[in-house]
Amino acid sequence: RLKFLLFSVFLQILVLAAFPLLVWERLPARVAFLIVLTVAFRLLASLIGTLWGGLVSDYLEPHERGNYLGWRSQVTGLAGLAGMGAAGYFLFVMGRQGLEASAFMMLFLGCAFFRFFSWYLMRFMVDLPLHTPPGSDFTFLMFVRRFRQSNFVQYVLYVSGLTFATHLAAPYISVYMLRDLGFDYLTYMVLHVAAVVSGLIAFPIWGRHADMVGNARILKITSFLIPVIPILWLISSAPLYLLAVQFFSGFVWSGFNLCSTNFIFDAVTPAKRVRCLAYYGLITAAALFAGTLLGGYLAGRLPMLWGMRMRSLFLVSAAVRFAAHFFLAPNFREVRAAQRKVTSIDLFFSVLGLRPAAMSDSEANSLAATRRPLFFFRNHP
Repeated sequence: RLKFLLFSVFLQILVLAAFPLLVWERLPARVAFLIVLTVAFRLLASLIGTLWGGLVSDYLEPHERGNYLGWRSQVTGLAGLAGMGAAGYFLFVMGRQGLEASAFMMLFLGCAFFRFFSWYLMRFMVDLPLHTPPGSDFTFLMFVRRFRQSNFVQYVLYVSGLTFATHLAAPYISVYMLRDLGFDYLTYMVLHVAAVVSGLIAFPIWGRHADMVGNARILKITSFLIPVIPILWLISSAPLYLLAVQFFSGFVWSGFNLCSTNFIFDAVTPAKRVRCLAYYGLITAAALFAGTLLGGYLAGRLPMLWGMRMRSLFLVSAAVRFAAHFFLAPNFREVRAAQRKVTSIDLFFSVLGLRPAAMSDSEANSLAATRRPLFFFRNHP
């Protein structure tokens, strides 16, 4: 697995190094070249994510995964936020001097350099052997046919349904803010960053609670709250109000995104994990693709809601998200043997750092012990 990861990351470096060629105005079919490079980079990223998840999950005990991956998501999120800010400032400074083309060329060369650095560090990972006992291989059709009996297939359908419903509207939120609400780019950036920062704060909190009560509990709590997000966007267009909505959105989605991957690590044996991750990625990506296409079709055809069609699309997305939660969430179950018995209300308030009156002292103390200072950086295996 490590050899395949290193080879794929090296190909990504070559793709990133080819992006600066787009600056050359005489390059034929530049748009087509851009599309080919983007698809190649995303394809490699999917392959890397599948293999990396299978390998790293073998490093960790089940009770460690939520804590570690929550911490890792926080670190990588901070790195991404810093990179986005540095790149934006660099483009702003170079653009004022009329050097936009040179700025983009230097930016992509910088991306290739940092990806090379990550390739160098990846060489020090341990390539654990993957044992595949007889009967562990199965085709995609065999996987799909077991949707009535398989807890994992029911889970994939649940995530795919919610992904489809979400991407009816999610790709067009930028259009709504910039075109319909008339926000400037500074306001747009602040609202976007608010969700990222909220997620960075919440990742380790969700992770530690998932280790205690199981990933399925976190998934079902967050998927119940996710349909509320597009409804909140309909209430007001005031930037300060939407800032609070974005904080709520980042908080909820961070729990769902973290536990959606962790659940796979728990539900699938190591021998089948890579194959199941691949099938999971295929089905959810197809749902994302279908939702985005349908949302784009509906965006210009739905009736006006308070003067804007996009608001109608948000309402449709919210309704389909609720349907996905109520019809699909009950069909899969937690696979961890050891769980703490805590009600959903108590668990949610514990994540927020509050102690509801309905929680016993022992439960409150146990969950309070999982809260640590924000951005806790420490050594992990």
